[in-house]
Amino acid sequence: MATLTHHHEPAAVEQLAHSPKAQRTFMTIIGAGILVLLIGIVAALMHWGEHHEAAGEAAGHLNAAHDASATEEGHSVLIRRIVVSLWHSNLFLVGVSGVGTVFMAIQYVAYAGWSVVVKRINEALGAWLIPGGILMVLLFVVGRHDIFHWTQDGVMTKGSATYDKIIAGKSGFLTFSFYLIRMIIYLGIWIYFTWRLRQLSLQEDLNGGTRYFHTSINAAALFLVLYAVTSSMAAWDWVMSVDVHWFSTMFGWYVFASWWVSGIAATTLIAIFLKQAGYLRFMNANHFHDLGKLMFGFSIFWTYVWFAQFMLIWYANLPEEAVYYNQRLGGFNGSYTWIFYFNLVINFAFPFLVLMTRDAKRQMIIMKIVCIAILVGHWSDFYLMIMPGTLKGDNGFLIEIGIAMILLGAFLILLTRRLAEASLIPVNHPFVEESVHHTT
Repeated sequence: MATLTHHHEPAAVEQLAHSPKAQRTFMTIIGAGILVLLIGIVAALMHWGEHHEAAGEAAGHLNAAHDASATEEGHSVLIRRIVVSLWHSNLFLVGVSGVGTVFMAIQYVAYAGWSVVVKRINEALGAWLIPGGILMVLLFVVGRHDIFHWTQDGVMTKGSATYDKIIAGKSGFLTFSFYLIRMIIYLGIWIYFTWRLRQLSLQEDLNGGTRYFHTSINAAALFLVLYAVTSSMAAWDWVMSVDVHWFSTMFGWYVFASWWVSGIAATTLIAIFLKQAGYLRFMNANHFHDLGKLMFGFSIFWTYVWFAQFMLIWYANLPEEAVYYNQRLGGFNGSYTWIFYFNLVINFAFPFLVLMTRDAKRQMIIMKIVCIAILVGHWSDFYLMIMPGTLKGDNGFLIEIGIAMILLGAFLILLTRRLAEASLIPVNHPFVEESVHHTT
């Protein structure tokens, strides 16, 4: 690890150079994602055609009308899978992006010095909020019927053939206009404070002094209060209303816990890649150790929230609550059962056991593996939150993985562009010396 040789060396600008190799890697991820998506589409259409052909032959009435109906239904399921997959992966990335700003805001209000060396990574994570937010709004406006049952025509209209009394009881909250306004407000708050803290940080680089630092603390404190409210409400709107009959008072915490530990893993993973590429020369094993402790602790926190929610619902054994877990444990011919247990292993058991020792948190190769596992695991966690309530038993993985890779590649391109816009070390931050000298 690098050592400090001169008192003023941290003030030296450390600029990320545009790397054609990195850009090619990101484009390769997008290209591979498109290929996987196309293979998934073809496989889904073939599977649907074979399924309905077998059903038609068994019924003895395979004809042109049946073929047309089966094809139309297959296309409908395919479109729904694409829309839901876009919602799923983009929702995960928007959450991780927002956590970059949340992490930075917490460091400000805590007057933390150790984390200054990763501050620019936190700022860069927010680069996805605007494109991700636009995509979310478009998906809701255009594809809401494929994601949310409560948006179907007649569901809240008394006397309609599709009328649902339970959903109608939530009509004051679940309306198209009110939902869209809330979504824009949540995203607008996150985007504004991400931009505000970024601008203050850049101005601090140029002009120095402590004025920008103290202004940032005030902005961060206000943002954290607003985020505490909007993140929980976003979890209700964007995830919980997928299973519109079901609700959990712990769900906001649950979604936040998943986003939060994923954001810390993303910050750590980016720091590792930068370090291995020769950047972040002032980042040492002590910084990785602290990031590892956060991942270790909040993986346990996620599990605590997961278990508390599950245990209370299992113990009460009320049908209207238990249905959520029944769908994921044996429902739809067991489509989601293995994912249910996989999530517990990869999101709790694996990081808990691997990061238990001090040395493990100080080894970049181990940290890299754990970070990737956490990000994959919590993407899978969101998959389990969203797919049973939308796709039922028509779920799969090729289309979903392909779309995730496409969005990931775009996310990484925007992230590296923002990282390259300024010094990787905030040169005039009041605590930059403390961060460079950080020991644990």
